Amino acid sequence: MTTIVNYGAGNIRSVENTLAELGAQYEVTDQPDVVLRATKIILPGVGHFGQMMQAIDKLGLRGPLCEKIASGISFLGICVGLQCLFEKSEEAPGECGLGILAGEVKRFVGQARIPHMGWNSLEQRRPTRLLKGLGEGPFTYFAHSYYAPVISATAATCTYMHTYSAVLEQANLHAVQFHPEKSGPVGLKVIKNFLEI
Repeated sequence: MTTIVNYGAGNIRSVENTLAELGAQYEVTDQPDVVLRATKIILPGVGHFGQMMQAIDKLGLRGPLCEKIASGISFLGICVGLQCLFEKSEEAPGECGLGILAGEVKRFVGQARIPHMGWNSLEQRRPTRLLKGLGEGPFTYFAHSYYAPVISATAATCTYMHTYSAVLEQANLHAVQFHPEKSGPVGLKVIKNFLEI
């Protein structure tokens, strides 16, 4: 059973549709006790870093999420669900992320359009279970104005004015900056790979 965490602003329906297409069993919850019982977690994120963290704290989900990740269960963060794993973001100064990964999420700076919206290719930096079977440079769909730094957990990057973390994989912790639920067959394969971990 896969538990989708609904903090009130995630792209829940598209993620549900993807899991349903794969024939996966899942539940959607905003309850801390349900998260604490989860055996596999997906945290979709859409919108503002600060609003997401405030909603997670208001619902009492910060502790359960950190506890379950630390316990070793498979976790997948999507978009802002990746960004919230870091300590902080320029999008919401003073608002604390989950702090599972060190570093700060920053805003794109440059001449290109912001947000970065549309299809872009991934550059795999090391073997990653999420991209298994997808070959070189798969294209995925992005929609974001802020990006995560390249760190030791970075398994694949994307470049849009800056090179940034597009896929994170560290033991049981997985996260993607792109939207697999909007990335067609490639995204479907990413979710399938996660479910099979």
